[in-house]
Amino acid sequence: METKLVVPLKTEQEEDAFHLVNEQVPVLQNVLEIPQMNPGQAAEASDHPLESNLHFIEGNVTVLAAPSPTAAGDPQRPKGAKQKALKQEKGGKAGKSKSDKVSKGKVPKAIKSSKIAKETKPAKDAKAAKATKAAKASKPGGVKPKAAKATKPGAKQPPKPKSPAVAEQSEFDLGESRWYLNRELTWLEFNRRVLHEAVDERTPLLERLKFIAIVSSNLDEFAMKRIGGLKQQIGAGLHELTLDGRTPRQQVVECNASVREIEAAKREAFRQVRELLEAKGIVIESYDTLTPKEKKQLREHYYTNIYPLLTPQSIDPAHPFPFISNLSLNLLVTLRYPKSREHTLARVKVPIGLGTPRFIRVGKGDHFIPIEQVMMNNLDMLFPGMLIVSCEIFRVTRNANTEKDEEEADDLMSMIESELKERKFAPIVRLEVGEGMEPLHRGRLAAELELDEENDVLEVSGMLALRDLFEISKLDYPRLHDPPHHPIDHPQLPAERNIFHTIRDLGAILLQHPYVSFSTSVERFLREAANDPKVRAIKMTLYRTSIQGRIIDALVQAAQNGKQVAVVVELKARFDEATNIHLAEVMEEAGIHVTYGVVGLKTHCKVILVVRQDFQGLRRYVHIGTGNYHTETARIYSDMGIITCDDVIAQDVTELFNYLTTGFTAKRNYRAVMPAPKLLKKALLTRIEREVELHRQTGGGLIRFKMNALEDGDIVKALYRASMAGVKVDLYVRDTCRLRPGIPGLSDNIRVASIVGRFLEHSRIYYFRNGGAEEYFISSADAMKRNLEARVEVLCPVTAPELTTELRTVLDCHDADHRSAWDMQSDGSYVQRQPTEGESGEGTHQMLIAQAQQRLKDALKQKKKPMQK
Repeated sequence: METKLVVPLKTEQEEDAFHLVNEQVPVLQNVLEIPQMNPGQAAEASDHPLESNLHFIEGNVTVLAAPSPTAAGDPQRPKGAKQKALKQEKGGKAGKSKSDKVSKGKVPKAIKSSKIAKETKPAKDAKAAKATKAAKASKPGGVKPKAAKATKPGAKQPPKPKSPAVAEQSEFDLGESRWYLNRELTWLEFNRRVLHEAVDERTPLLERLKFIAIVSSNLDEFAMKRIGGLKQQIGAGLHELTLDGRTPRQQVVECNASVREIEAAKREAFRQVRELLEAKGIVIESYDTLTPKEKKQLREHYYTNIYPLLTPQSIDPAHPFPFISNLSLNLLVTLRYPKSREHTLARVKVPIGLGTPRFIRVGKGDHFIPIEQVMMNNLDMLFPGMLIVSCEIFRVTRNANTEKDEEEADDLMSMIESELKERKFAPIVRLEVGEGMEPLHRGRLAAELELDEENDVLEVSGMLALRDLFEISKLDYPRLHDPPHHPIDHPQLPAERNIFHTIRDLGAILLQHPYVSFSTSVERFLREAANDPKVRAIKMTLYRTSIQGRIIDALVQAAQNGKQVAVVVELKARFDEATNIHLAEVMEEAGIHVTYGVVGLKTHCKVILVVRQDFQGLRRYVHIGTGNYHTETARIYSDMGIITCDDVIAQDVTELFNYLTTGFTAKRNYRAVMPAPKLLKKALLTRIEREVELHRQTGGGLIRFKMNALEDGDIVKALYRASMAGVKVDLYVRDTCRLRPGIPGLSDNIRVASIVGRFLEHSRIYYFRNGGAEEYFISSADAMKRNLEARVEVLCPVTAPELTTELRTVLDCHDADHRSAWDMQSDGSYVQRQPTEGESGEGTHQMLIAQAQQRLKDALKQKKKPMQK
């Protein structure tokens, strides 16, 4: 089947998605229109500058006060989650009073402005006072704003709320770099929190070892992606400052320093865990401690299973420096002939992978030895008749950023395959060497690999590549692992009934993974669609999936059953490119129509559309999720999904697939689902502004966002403005966070918490109080510039009361968590919450597991009641 490359065709009706933030928001489509909560209020478009001033200003802000206590009227903030207010110093009180004046429309004396601005301020204040007076006159006192009604397509749209005056008159210059944290450094800070799980005595022992492996793997990817990208910028001569005022070179230097600190802490954690494991009979041996019998057995194992795989390579003038593959362990062997004083070097790659484990079992117990130690002590087989002077170990990390220009490619799949080949030979960005390596050898390696020995070479004490500890962490010791977790079958999806009939009756079902089984919900949805004779078509996006999962099997089965199947595969999913190319070929061979999305944009949304012939005609069923359609990660990632047959959402998803398979960007009338890059960011910014305006009118403003990362500068600035206006902002951000909470006058109404525990937090939830007409959304997108402006994402509304209650419960669990939650401080550091006497020490994940099991028990009781009657 011919696969076409989709190129977006712009029309006059579409604005440039990447310049939205530079313009005033135009007349919006239905999905972005914000209902005017006070009809008497005069409406004006926002004129806040959304572009960042990247001028670097040194200096730290002294935090004078902790986040202020929760207002009694906040419906979403549970009592148990309210933070105790610290006493404010004089400076903090002064800052607060000034902020209060600004919110009332008065201009603080400290604000400097031009002569023209001073002359026009009285007129502006009078105009604002007049508008406020008119608004109050038209609105009965104490009347609660009504819920927003859906607007029919083509109907006249209500005016947008006026932007808050506080944004124009703030004493804080939001263009100053000091109000923002660095993306890379805050991500490394997240890994410190992950590493803390490895030293926390409440974590089971083998789970502690797993967290050490996770941090090691994370740091490898950080060097490959982030450091690699920064070095490319340095090589290209780029000196552009980030939002926090750093150059690429400054970031590399600071990141390397932070990585060295984390590596040192990781080594100490491994030492502690290793000693504790030895007491449990799990020992990682050193070759020197083995008995002669054990050494003999290992030598035989080496000769039979390792020696045939080895390829020694000489390093001398007659042989060029050998190619060193990414993340490989290598031995640097110094040798000489018995009658010669001249030394020569040889490199031997350690053959890990493809069935060869890093750790070799010694004897019958759970004693292991690293494979490199076995090799190092049996080199006489590899170099017979030569004297081994020394043997040192090293490891390299290569840049993973080898992307090409899609618009210049005739065949996208061939281009990605070419990128993968180039990645294999990409420049090296990091060299790790074993402790005590000969300085001459260290310098030669750095020179041959074109690295800066001072900044790019990391000396490691003990074992290298601790990511391989995953092998040991999987040992079967139930008491050294977390209690077994078995996802429940969703109580509202009975196995004996057709899933489409169930969805049709309920309207919508919310799925919480891994608490609800992915197999008996999402996979079942696809499986039944593939075999249901009434299903006519299946459309789906794939970003990451398991190569041996049941997702592909269901799609192939559907095609074989004569259904129309279309799949949008993202070939550029980092580190999964080869897998996705293979899966695309498998699906094409089965007759599935495979496309690769829109040129220049990654397809990151997670959407399934099933078209079925129901008794009243064609009906569309939709699944929209926050996580990948991946069987394995669905067991360890915390994600959300919704299955619905809502006509409006289904129509929007149909439009979305038409865009993905054609690239045509003519005006599309989305009424519920908000896709990026065109609408999603505007939708968030406009709703934040609306929350500010409603709070100014009636009070009680509240925003709650849950996401993996908060990096987009425009979103951060909007949240700062909301805080300055008095809106309470609760943020649950897993890792990267540019925003600084708790700064008096700027962000003292903002709390930021991070959950690190058994499962990887991965869901995205966006909540706005909206004057009482609450809005909940789930999304595939984080508040990152790349997600909002360079990817196809979706923001999906959740409206059913029983489903919004479930979403609120998730956020409330984050607030009540005194085990896995970390509170962010204004300087970017984090403090882990600790349970007080009498409080539960349960974390978010334990609470949600218990709640899922309770829902299942309640459903079974309800099912038994009719039988008992």
